[in-house]
This record gives sequence, C-alpha cells and structure tokens, in this order.
Amino acid sequence: MNDVPVVAIVDDDDSVRRSLLRVVRSAGYAAEGFGSSREFLEWLPQGRAACLLLDVHMSEMNGFDLQDRLAVPIIFITAHDDAKTQERIAKSGAVAHLRKPCAEQTVLDAIHRAVRVSDKPLARQDDGARSSTRHPADDETDAHREDGGEA
Repeated sequence: MNDVPVVAIVDDDDSVRRSLLRVVRSAGYAAEGFGSSREFLEWLPQGRAACLLLDVHMSEMNGFDLQDRLAVPIIFITAHDDAKTQERIAKSGAVAHLRKPCAEQTVLDAIHRAVRVSDKPLARQDDGARSSTRHPADDETDAHREDGGEA
C-alpha cells in the first residue's frame, strides 16, 4: 500500500474536480479525484486519505452520507449554500465549508488545516479498515467557513 497521504477530491462535476486536482497538486500535495462517493469507497481499501474535499450535493450518496461512513477531516464544498445546507454543515464537524467557486488560496488553507487534524488514525470504512496520515504543516488559520474567487 502507498504510504503517501492523499487529498481526496469527491465531486460529480468533472470541471470542478479537475480544477481542484490541479490546485492541490500544484501546491505539492498528492491528490486523487473521484466522481462519486462510491468511487471513493472503492478506492479506500488501497488508498489513504489525509482529508476529503467533498461536494455536498451528489447523486446516489451525498457528501453528508459519505461523511457518516468515515473518520477523516472533511472540507465541504458546495454551490448550493441554502440555510438547510449551512445548518447541516455547521453541525457536521467539518474542518471548513467552501462555497463554489473557491479561491485557490482558500482551498489550500482549508486543506492545510485539515491535514494538521489528520495526524491520528483516519478514514474508517464500515468494516473497520483504518488509514492514518500525516503532513508536516506548520501554519493554521482560524476561519471555519471560507468564500472566495475561482479555484
């Protein structure tokens, strides 16, 4: 199994997923993109996720449903920023809540915070499989919800 921590990007919008992969990789992180929660769960036994950039609204299994199956820092991203979604994200314990489109630095700052949280056992599937990761990150900002330009 590969020991490199990975930022997993789960978004059913191909253009958003490609853009986020480019931003994350250009900052020196390993990254994997998945078009659905199911694709991510199929990868998980062979992979290791330091954190997830996770779209809230997807078909089949939405971001909240996937979060319920994992113990990994989550950064929710959404274009549907209605009151009900905001309330559910606020209660979710997510590291950050990003509104699409996201400024590149906003995304990277959120990942930086999430990876710092991930220095304990993570990514647990229903069968109890665990993954732990660590990234040598030094700075942390206090913002929980971020808004910005395009990623």
